[in-house]
Amino acid sequence: MNEPVYASPSAGLPPQTALHTGRAVFTEAYAVIPHGVMRDIVTSFLPHWNDTRAWVIARPLSGFAETFSQYIVEVLPGGGSDRPEPNPEAEGVLFVVAGQASLTIDGQDHMLTPGGYAFLPPTCDWSLRNKSSEPARFHWIRKRYESVDGIAMPTAFVSNENDEPIRWMAGTNDRWGTTRFVDPTDLRHDMHVNIVTLEPGAVIPFEETHVMEHGLYVLEGKAVYRLNRDWVEVEAGDFMWLRAFCPQACYAGPGRFRYLLYKDVNRHMKLGL
Repeated sequence: MNEPVYASPSAGLPPQTALHTGRAVFTEAYAVIPHGVMRDIVTSFLPHWNDTRAWVIARPLSGFAETFSQYIVEVLPGGGSDRPEPNPEAEGVLFVVAGQASLTIDGQDHMLTPGGYAFLPPTCDWSLRNKSSEPARFHWIRKRYESVDGIAMPTAFVSNENDEPIRWMAGTNDRWGTTRFVDPTDLRHDMHVNIVTLEPGAVIPFEETHVMEHGLYVLEGKAVYRLNRDWVEVEAGDFMWLRAFCPQACYAGPGRFRYLLYKDVNRHMKLGL
């Protein structure tokens, strides 16, 4: 198996001689935020986090994607938070792309290295610190948990993508697959954050059109992605943000193409407000 590769923001600022030729686009059905626009000038600081900044690449928007937010968080050595999550109804997933993060969940310590994954249910007591000498970067995906009568809330867990198999789609000759951190039939979970892998030349050969909202952060490689009516070129470090029912398909290559995927799952549709 190839060693995992993880893109993260370019940071800094382009030189004054750079041309304005970006690929950023926001439409009624999707948005593309290219890696080249994730610069210092668009970062935010977070309450109760020290020596930390975040690129906010998705947030609930009425009439667009409404279920989740997604940050790329950078924590400098010595930084972090003992009060990271302000919303007691929020669940979260952390996925580390660079450096080391010391995560404590309900009094138990975990060291997250690149590929490290943590699921954090509502009300769990967690904190995060960078005790290393290099910056740590991770995705933080947040969603308001939808509880269901008679179904228990999921529990916290920590994993790493290196410890999870790629589950290849039937009939693809191991060319298109998903690394899943949660059993799809586990109805305690109302969101999945997975890694999708397409080997060179692999395709998603039909226009997926479904109720799930998506955040797709490209970890590695290049592809041509079908988004609604458009074919869009994307590469490592780009973020695609899709509202419900946005048609999507893909041609991957020339190298391996992988992305971190969010989707909302396993709940009835709300009827009215």
